[in-house]
Amino acid sequence: MTLKTKTALVTGSTSGIGLAIARALAAEGANVVLNGFGDATAIEETRAGIESAYGVKVHYSSADMSKPEAINAMVREAEGAFGSVDVLVNNAGIQFVSPIEDFPADKWEQIIAINLSSAFHTMHAAIPGMKARGWGRIINTASAHSLVASPFKSAYVAAKHGIAGLSKAAALELAPHKITVNCISPGYVWTPLVESQIPDTMKARGLTKEQVIEDVMLKAQPTKEFVTVDQVAALAVFLCSDAASQITGANISMDGGWTAQ
Repeated sequence: MTLKTKTALVTGSTSGIGLAIARALAAEGANVVLNGFGDATAIEETRAGIESAYGVKVHYSSADMSKPEAINAMVREAEGAFGSVDVLVNNAGIQFVSPIEDFPADKWEQIIAINLSSAFHTMHAAIPGMKARGWGRIINTASAHSLVASPFKSAYVAAKHGIAGLSKAAALELAPHKITVNCISPGYVWTPLVESQIPDTMKARGLTKEQVIEDVMLKAQPTKEFVTVDQVAALAVFLCSDAASQITGANISMDGGWTAQ
């Protein structure tokens, strides 16, 4: 498979899952638009590194995924730079944990905006071009929480359930246009963000590193193993392939058996 001549826009791609997906798509020949927050020097090193490693063009957008006008401008900018947005990966997301009665209203609005509404706005902007070209791939990073719930994560669970529903509706609308829309729903993924949480959890709960990983983080995953960012990225690449052209409206779990229980 090759994605040469294609352009992929990946939101939330300056680290973690999004960055792995961006790199994997670049490895298949796609030009890439990175998006996210972080240290400007580190982001530029990442951008230039992907260009150098894979011989593609990489653009960076600092668009704020909570602002519809910024999202629309990012898509227009990508189309202006590369001529198209052929692969859209909605990966941007944030988390906040609190009982519902204590959940700050502004945090609720922010999580719904970034984790759910941003995907609507990117799709709203990118779909006309995909329709005109008669080809497109939209991949939404959902979560095991698009299928099951955990306490104290009301906004996140609501947003991820919403992403699953949005993907199904869009898949039905776009099926006649050779545009597929699917969700990837990972369980716990080993990222720097997850790794950085371990020392604080060890201290707060009086546990060893191994106990935090097995009894806290991986309690819900029967394999007792983390999903890796490269595994998620490989699935995203497959969903862009011709072999996956009849997979649309799917919510594909990659969670070590979490949601099979």
